[in-house]
Amino acid sequence: MKLLLSLIQKQTKTTSFKTAMLKAPVGIILLLMITLACNEKNRHEQPELGIRNVEIIDVDGLQFKDLNKNGRLDNYEDWRLSSEERSQDLLSKMSLEEKAGFMMINSLSMLGSKKAQASDGQFTPSDLDEGQVAEDTTAQANRPNFIGGMNAATSTNQRVKEFHNRHFILRANESARVVAEWNNKLQELCESENLGIPAIITSNPRNHITSNASEGTALDATVFTAWPGELGLSATRDLTLIREFADYSRQEWRAAGIRKGYMYMADLATEPRWSRVNGTFGEDPEWVAEIIKEVVLGFQGDKLGPESIALTMKHFPGGGSGKGGQDSHFDWGKEQVFPGGRFNDNLLPFRAAIDAGASAIMPYYSMPVGTEYEEVGYAFNKDVLTDLLRGQLGFKGIINTDTGPLTRMVWGVEDLTLHERYKKALEAGSNIISGVSDPSDLIEVVKNGMVDMDLIDHSVLLLLKEKFDLGLFENPYVDADAADRTVGSDGFKEKADLALRKSIVLLCNENSSLPIQPKTKIYFKTFKAPGRGDQEGEQKVLMENDANYDLEFVASPSEADIAVQWIIPSQSLFNSNGAPISISLSKTAIDVGQVNEVATDLPTILVIDYSNPWVIDEIYNEENKGNIQGVLATFGTTPEALLDVLTGKFNPQGKMPFSTPVSDQAVENNLEDVPGYLEEDGYALFNYKEGLSY
Repeated sequence: MKLLLSLIQKQTKTTSFKTAMLKAPVGIILLLMITLACNEKNRHEQPELGIRNVEIIDVDGLQFKDLNKNGRLDNYEDWRLSSEERSQDLLSKMSLEEKAGFMMINSLSMLGSKKAQASDGQFTPSDLDEGQVAEDTTAQANRPNFIGGMNAATSTNQRVKEFHNRHFILRANESARVVAEWNNKLQELCESENLGIPAIITSNPRNHITSNASEGTALDATVFTAWPGELGLSATRDLTLIREFADYSRQEWRAAGIRKGYMYMADLATEPRWSRVNGTFGEDPEWVAEIIKEVVLGFQGDKLGPESIALTMKHFPGGGSGKGGQDSHFDWGKEQVFPGGRFNDNLLPFRAAIDAGASAIMPYYSMPVGTEYEEVGYAFNKDVLTDLLRGQLGFKGIINTDTGPLTRMVWGVEDLTLHERYKKALEAGSNIISGVSDPSDLIEVVKNGMVDMDLIDHSVLLLLKEKFDLGLFENPYVDADAADRTVGSDGFKEKADLALRKSIVLLCNENSSLPIQPKTKIYFKTFKAPGRGDQEGEQKVLMENDANYDLEFVASPSEADIAVQWIIPSQSLFNSNGAPISISLSKTAIDVGQVNEVATDLPTILVIDYSNPWVIDEIYNEENKGNIQGVLATFGTTPEALLDVLTGKFNPQGKMPFSTPVSDQAVENNLEDVPGYLEEDGYALFNYKEGLSY
């Protein structure tokens, strides 16, 4: 095009486009018109349309979905227009009730999905009109540490048709086929409604091996390809591999119909006692920022599109410095403190997320104490959300509250009524409210004139634009067969297996005892906190496959040349009661005495799974160090990956994502917002970035 214009201007000896066109030969003008027509055709390439309950409209040889069933093409149905134009048009057609329901997001438990499995094992989606699928709130209602509760349990049918909900959190751990079929049934129901607005399903991370999964924050093993935990990805020190992780995971999520992630945590692991350290990428703000960039680009791409998974980065402005390591899900953990004066360090990963185009950001429940900001939870904090996040950092996307700040984690606004909390949250900058299905309270707030309607419209526009950008209005449906083929495919597993090995860190190798030599008799023992899986599972698997390692796995220490003791501690987010937190191994239900008994009598390789920076001085101390020949760190991996490193099939490459405290006393003396590598001398047993090779 530029070449043609240049040619016309050269031949007519004028720089004026208008004059050039008047003087140009007919042939050149004709060629220009053909080129323009081709460009117009290419610009409007027909997308694939997914249809279950609406008709097709043909316009200029192109096809569009008649989402509002009026027989004509409305602007919001016209995929040739920008997402902004389409959003504005659809907004003008939505009632207050539809807008308010659109600003709610709550858990979709998929209760009833198993009842709908046929005798041949294939999944048949439940009839949503029968109310088979409900939000199971029994556990939340019976948990004494929670304030209030969710809305009353409702069918998905009611949430879509009566509450006008179009945002759902999938917390259930089901097969790819079940998720895909469920998505299609949900989308079919939404398409049949007044404006045909599709749903979006979001989820917490599903692609990691984790020993510290808690309800509402992470999932245990799923059918999705198993990569190391987030700390393990950080330990690989491989940004290319991390981008590949995000891209491969994106493909799996896209195939199953999950189009948005409540992830990833950009928080810093500066407080070792915090129960959510395992979901972070470590303690170094600059390194975490580099990882966050790769994760956003891997899941979303350079910009949000039909192949993207939109991300909700959390928890702004960083939740890793809770006072005493307590968590703000609870009253006793609501205070976030900055004794080291390092508040701004927490912003670096979020700056990276914003620069990479993160679609949404989630504030935490915490309230800042001793800062320039108002001492209220971040969902209500205008200083933080509007002035800092939008004003200073330039974020233009969606602000999604964490689950339950208006009804349960109401820190700093306990004295406000529910309607006053809505007002404060909306005026602070929150755009979508998590943990609520029924929008009636928000509707009352608007009708009573407590908030300006412009705040509602602005939020709805942001939420609509995301859906248009993701291509959900054209085709929200997925192929269940393709989901089965894609999720957990061999190619993805091969790359994940590499990451599982690269994430393992060698911290100590006395007398070059590692790698373990062939024919060695090994007593392999795994120690897990109760409720975290089969204590003997790994040992059984290895003993049955010992030929693969040219080793002999034995059943008792007395038969062995060496012991490998793999300790997998865990602390639950929901087991705290406000008492001081210890991260010593015995406080995580690990049988320290049994570990020591073996380590005293037999040369031992000690392996610690670090979902927190555990204090290990009950085992690794002056009395036992002589017999502990090696120490390794894992962050969610497999026994096979660990054995490959122990035997030298894979040379250890990982580096620690955080420093580990030398004692409980060091933990108590630590400053909650200061990374371990900047704590006082003598703080760390193993330092950040520490790691050996053979």
